[in-house]
Amino acid sequence: MKPQHQYRYQDINPIINPKSVAIIGASDKPEKVGHVILKNYVDVGFQGQLYPVNINTEPNGKIMGHTAYRSILDIKKPIDLAVIAIPAELVPKALEECGKAKVSGVVIVSGGFAEVGNQKLEDRIAEISRKYRMPFIGPNCLGVMDPRSRNDTLFLPTSKIDRPKIGGVSFVSQSGSVGSSTLDLISGEGFGLAHFISYGNATVVDEVDILNYLADDPETKVIVYYLEGVKRGKEFMEVAKRTGNKKPVVIIKGGRSPAGVSAAHSHTASLAGSAEAYEAVFRQSGFIVAEELDDLLYFAKIFETQPLTTGNHIAVMTNGGGHGVLATDALYLTGLQFPKLEPSTEKALRKAMPPIVNIAMPLDIGGEADAQRYINALEILAKDPNVDAFLIIALFQTPGADEKLANTIAQFASNSKKPVVVVSTGSTYTRSHTALMEAAGVPVYDDPVAAARSLAALIKYSKFRNKMIV
Repeated sequence: MKPQHQYRYQDINPIINPKSVAIIGASDKPEKVGHVILKNYVDVGFQGQLYPVNINTEPNGKIMGHTAYRSILDIKKPIDLAVIAIPAELVPKALEECGKAKVSGVVIVSGGFAEVGNQKLEDRIAEISRKYRMPFIGPNCLGVMDPRSRNDTLFLPTSKIDRPKIGGVSFVSQSGSVGSSTLDLISGEGFGLAHFISYGNATVVDEVDILNYLADDPETKVIVYYLEGVKRGKEFMEVAKRTGNKKPVVIIKGGRSPAGVSAAHSHTASLAGSAEAYEAVFRQSGFIVAEELDDLLYFAKIFETQPLTTGNHIAVMTNGGGHGVLATDALYLTGLQFPKLEPSTEKALRKAMPPIVNIAMPLDIGGEADAQRYINALEILAKDPNVDAFLIIALFQTPGADEKLANTIAQFASNSKKPVVVVSTGSTYTRSHTALMEAAGVPVYDDPVAAARSLAALIKYSKFRNKMIV
C-alpha cells in the first residue's frame, strides 16, 4: 500500500519563490534537460544564487559560467530549492543528499516512476521526503514558474514557449503538456501570471497542498486548474471549499470518460475517480467548471480584470447587426438577459443617436459609428440601474472604428463599476487594437459566445460568493 501523508506542508513558498537554486543534472550539453533548465534561469534573469550540480564535473569546473559541484553536499551554503533532472534510478541518492544538505524544497522533473508502473521507486522517494520533512513537487512534472521571482524550473526553452507577464492568475496543471501549451497561449492573452505549478504524480506535494498555498497567496487573484485526479478526497473537499470562498477557481477535469480515467492513470498515476463525485465537490465549492481548454483562458481574463456582479442583465452594443444577433443567441443560451431600459434611458438614447438607430437591445448604433457615438451611448446606459454588465461589440473593419475607439472603450471600462467585455473579430488591424484594450485590463473575445460564457461564469461565481457572505 502506498504511504499516505503523515504531516501537512504548511509552506511550499521556498519552492515557489526561492532565493537560491541548485540544479542537479545541469550540463553544458544543449540536448540535456539540465542544460535547458539552467539556461532558462539565466535567460529570464533569476536574481538569486544558481548552483549547477553534475557528478561528472571536474574540480573547479564551471557550467555556463557558474561554479559547478559534484554533489549538492559540496555547496556548503543554504539552498531553498533543488531541481532534480537526472534518470529516475539516480533520483533517490540525489534526494537523500538534498535532505542531508537541509534543502527547503525540491522539484523532481524526472519521469519513470509510478506513471510507468515503477511504484516501488516512487514509494522510496516519498519515504526520503518524510524522513527529512522536505517537500517535493513531482516527479514527472515541469515544476514551477514565478514571473516575479523569475523562478523557472521548466525544461522548455524560452525560444519555444513565451513566458507570460506578471499578473494575478495562478495556473496549476497536473499535466505538463496541458500546462506548457496553455501557458504558451496565456502569453498571447491580455492577462498576466502570478504562478505556474505543474506537479505531475503528486507523490508528496499534491493538489491539497497547492490549493492551500494559493488560497492564502496575496498575489493570486484567480486560480486556473487542470486536474486529473485527487489522492486525499476528504482533505481536498475541505480546502476546495475554503479556497472557493476566498477567490475564483476555474477548473477543467481530465478523465471524465472511462477511457480518460485509464489514460489519466497511465499519464500521472492519478486516481481519476467518479466524474459525478468531482462535479458535486466543484459545485459545492463554487468552482467554475470549464468544458474545454479555451474556457480556462476566457474565464481567467474576466475574473482577473472585472468586478463581481450578481445581476444577469447585459447591455449589448454593436456596430454590426449580425454580431448583435449572435450575441443575443449567446446570452440567452447561457441564461443571461437583456435589461429592460428605463424610459429616461430610452429618451436620452433617442436624443443622442441618429434616426437610423433602433433604440432596443441589442443596440445597433450603425456600421459608421465612431468613438463619440459609442461613448455617448455607453455613458447613458451606465446610468441605468437595470444594466448589470456590458457586452460591447467593436468591429474595426468599419470606417469609424479606429485607435480612438479602442482608447475610448478602454477608458470607459477602467472607470466602470460594472463588468465590461468586448467582442472584436478580425486579423492584424483588429488585433493591434484588441491588444491596446487588453493592456488596459479589458477582456476581449473573438466571438460573442466566448464573451457570453465568460460573463455567465462571472455571474455564477458572484452569486455563490454573495450567498456565502450573506
